[in-house]
Amino acid sequence: MIHTQVLIIGGGPSGLTAAKMACEAGCSTILVDRSHLLGGQLTKQTHKFFGSKDQYAKIRGIDIATTLENDLAGFENLTIMLESTVVGLYEDKVATLLQNNVYKKIKADVIILASGASEKFLAFENNDLPQIIGAGALQTLVNLYQVKPCQDLVMIGSGNIGLIVSYQMMQAGIKVKAVVEAADCIGGYKVHASKLKRLGVDIKTNTTIKRAIGTERVEAVELVKLDSNYNEIPGSSEIIETECCVISIGLSPQHQLASMLNAKVGYVKELGGFVPLVDDSFMCSIEGVFACGDMVGIEEASSAMMEGYLCGLFASTYLQHPHPNHDALVTHYQTQLYELRHGLFGKKTLDGIEKRKEKLSHVT
Repeated sequence: MIHTQVLIIGGGPSGLTAAKMACEAGCSTILVDRSHLLGGQLTKQTHKFFGSKDQYAKIRGIDIATTLENDLAGFENLTIMLESTVVGLYEDKVATLLQNNVYKKIKADVIILASGASEKFLAFENNDLPQIIGAGALQTLVNLYQVKPCQDLVMIGSGNIGLIVSYQMMQAGIKVKAVVEAADCIGGYKVHASKLKRLGVDIKTNTTIKRAIGTERVEAVELVKLDSNYNEIPGSSEIIETECCVISIGLSPQHQLASMLNAKVGYVKELGGFVPLVDDSFMCSIEGVFACGDMVGIEEASSAMMEGYLCGLFASTYLQHPHPNHDALVTHYQTQLYELRHGLFGKKTLDGIEKRKEKLSHVT
């Protein structure tokens, strides 16, 4: 059995930044990820980030991933285990993982869960036809592996992911025939929608998909208009021929590892669904188990990175191995989070965090 002070599960934005803080504090650290490369969602994000310099503004996601990985270079107290899937996690902080068809066990003093989120799907007729795909999966195919799976598409959902991926697909030579949104306004930033409109993309609000049409694969989609109560308006059907139907209706936190540990989990709509219940230091209901990033609430990658920094700082302090600049760094990253969460979309997240804390207080 391998022993380490800190085990971090997930090598995305929050996992990488948590690892940096733990290593700088002098803790022996193992970072585990099931992918063959580090960076998580950043590895497929070719757009530039918003915010301040400390939040990696004006830098592309793919370049941020490289920067965060380079930040970990040279730490002799860090072991990175890629292509490693955690298949068991136990309350005594033992993890079983599968790497190259070999099972390995790791005993940790502290576990940091940073497993991110997965894409939500949508129920409609024929939603199991080939070429119905999640926006993140399409982004991975095109941006990471340079695979062009279609000539045109219809995007269902107008959040930031749906808008950004639509624009990136246009850049890749894939025509976006329509962006479809059930609400009466787009869900993402107007700056992203404006780029699409300038390219002639039709953004249809008060509209949803009723069914996909096709036999061997998607050949068309049927859209319908919705009233103010989200009921179908009779006679409003529209059929659009397309090679691909892309679903972008949000993300769900991957809370399963926390549940495997018997850490308390609660449903918080504002944070994306079921999330581990964590306190202000990101500790779960189990001593020495922390969680951060999209796993504890869906936000932008910038917020996930700041949470990771904080989580790594708090975890190392819990081990009585505080970072030499602990207080100053905590203040700095908490300030960054404050700035990120007090924008146009921040109230929803802040409300969710309060509900998460309230639920935790009822179980501890």
